[in-house]
Amino acid sequence: MAVQRRGNFKISDSNTTEKKIKRQTSHSRAFIITLLLLTAICAVVSWLFLSFNDDITETLVSRWEALSQPRVFVVQCSEDYENHKRFPGCTPTKCGRAVSDNVVTKEEAQMLKRLAERGLSLGGSDGGASILDLHSGALSWGKKFVNIYRYFSAEINDVFTEDDFKLYRDVRGRIQRVIAETFGLDPTQMHLTKPTFFSRINSTGAKTTHDEYWHPHIDKVTYGSFDYTSLLYLTDYSVDFGGGRFIFMDPDGNRTVEPLSGRVSFFSSGSENLHRVEKVAWGTRYAITVSFTCDPDHAISDPILP
Repeated sequence: MAVQRRGNFKISDSNTTEKKIKRQTSHSRAFIITLLLLTAICAVVSWLFLSFNDDITETLVSRWEALSQPRVFVVQCSEDYENHKRFPGCTPTKCGRAVSDNVVTKEEAQMLKRLAERGLSLGGSDGGASILDLHSGALSWGKKFVNIYRYFSAEINDVFTEDDFKLYRDVRGRIQRVIAETFGLDPTQMHLTKPTFFSRINSTGAKTTHDEYWHPHIDKVTYGSFDYTSLLYLTDYSVDFGGGRFIFMDPDGNRTVEPLSGRVSFFSSGSENLHRVEKVAWGTRYAITVSFTCDPDHAISDPILP
C-alpha cells in the first residue's frame, strides 16, 4: 500500500509540474503577444510623429506625385527687395514658389548623387550635415572645412571627371531657365551666386553650428545676394530617408514639398518664403542648392575641373 501511495504521489506531482509548465508557456505566449503589440503601437506612433511633425498644414507636392507641368504657388512679394538695388528684368515683382519634375531626369539625378558620394567620401562632417561646393572647393571635414582641390590635388582627377562637371553645368543652366520662365524673367540678367553646393544630411547629432540646418531662415536676409533659390533633390522622401522635408512657414500654417529624386523646388528668396528643413530622422538625404542673384557684383562662375 505504501508503494501505491508513493506511486499516486508521483503521478500527482507529475500533473502539478505539467500544469506549471502549461501556465509558464501561456504566460510566455501572452508576453510575446504583448511585446509584439507594443512594438506595433510604437511603430504607428513613430509614423504619426514623422507624418505630422512640425504641424504641416498642407503638402504642396507629395513624394508620390509625378508632375507633368510645373506647379506654381503665387505669394505676395515682401519689402526685402526694396532695401537692395533693383535690376529690371530680374528683381522679383512676381513672387512665389514652384516645383517641377521635368527639369532633371532620374538617371541624371543618380549620376549627380554618385558625384556627391565620391566627393564627400573624402571628408564629411562629424555632425549630421555635410557639404561639397564644386565652385569654391569647400568640403566638410570633421568640425571644419577644407579645399578639396588643394587638399586632394593629387587624387582629384580620380574622383571627378569632365563629364561630371559638364552635367552639373548643364543641369544648373536648365534650372536657371525654368526659374526665368516661371517668374517671367530675363535669364541673361540672372547670375549664379554663392553658396551653391551639394548637401548630405543624416540623423547624426550636430557637433557645430554648421550642422544645425533646421533653423528657420530667410535666404535674402541670411545671404544678401540671393534673389532666387532652388533645390534639386537626389533622394526620395520616405524611401531613402525619413523627416528632412522642406517647410515653408506661412502666417496661416506650414506647407511642405516632399523630396523626390530629380525634383526641382524653387522660390523667390525674400521673407515671403520663410522656411526650414525638418530634422532627418533616419537614412540619408542628398540635394543640391543652386542660388541666383540679380546683382552681377555677386556672380560666380561655373566650376571647372582643375
